[in-house]
Order: sequence, then structure tokens, then C-alpha cells
Amino acid sequence: MNKTLVVVLILAVVALSGYFLLKGEEAQAPTDETSGMPIQNTETPETIVTEEENTETPALTEEAVITYTDSGYSPSPLTIKVGDTVVFKNESAQNMWIASAMHPSHMVYSGTSLSEHCPDEANMSFDACEGTLPGESWSFTFTKAGEWKYHDHLHPILFGTIVVE
Repeated sequence: MNKTLVVVLILAVVALSGYFLLKGEEAQAPTDETSGMPIQNTETPETIVTEEENTETPALTEEAVITYTDSGYSPSPLTIKVGDTVVFKNESAQNMWIASAMHPSHMVYSGTSLSEHCPDEANMSFDACEGTLPGESWSFTFTKAGEWKYHDHLHPILFGTIVVE
């Protein structure tokens, strides 16, 4: 009888703990502290005025962000357009070194080996060529369409994919 009671109590504690852990808080939109109303983005996109037509066209510069944590890259895969820039933000506790596949040569995007394209002052080889410190970022603009795999050269088990259309 005592064993049954102990087992039932343990199951009840586990079930209640699981409920409260998985329940979490519901996400809410940021609000203005004074009014309590949701904050709305009122900024307008940057525009370019052409001399020929004297019409406004939205600027076509796109920037995507990939976050690097101790568990890897997010999001992956990421789909962008040719000419878009990807910012790799290091939010981990360690250095990251973004590099094109395959480890250790980094040749897939540029067609040149690590020793041939580093240092890369022109930023054309999809290779940071060095570690990026925690809290810092590294950017690369993709000029070639394709599916580009990348990895952390310092921790090659962490990798991702960027699809450039």
C-alpha cells in the first residue's frame, strides 16, 4: 500500500512539474509604458529618386541575420536573393569562424583554397579568415546563386546552409 501511494505521489509531482514547465508565458507585443498600447512601427522605407522618371522606388538592399550560439546557427537553411547581405552575429561564449564548405579547405564558394584566399581584404570568398569574438559579427554579400553550405572552422560540427535565388 505504501509503495502505491509513493508511486502515485511521484507521478503527480512529475505531471504537475511538466505542466508548469511546458506552459510558459504567452508572448506579447511590446507596449508603450505610458499608454499600455502596442507600439507600431511608423518608419517608412528609404527611397531612391531617379532623375529620369522623378518617381520614388523603395531601396532594394536586404540584410538577413544568422545567429550563432553554443548550439549552432539559426536559422538554417536561410533563403535570400543574389546581392543580399547576411550578418552572422556571434551570441555564443566562444569565437566563431564562418567559412564556406568543405572543411578544412573552404573552396566551394570561391573556388580557391583557404591558403589562397586568406586574408580576404575584398571579402569575396565567403570566409571570415579568422575568428569573430563573442558579441561581434561578420557580414558577407552573396553575389552567386546556389545552395551554399558553411561551417564554423573552429568547431566544424556546427554548420548551416544558405540558399541564394
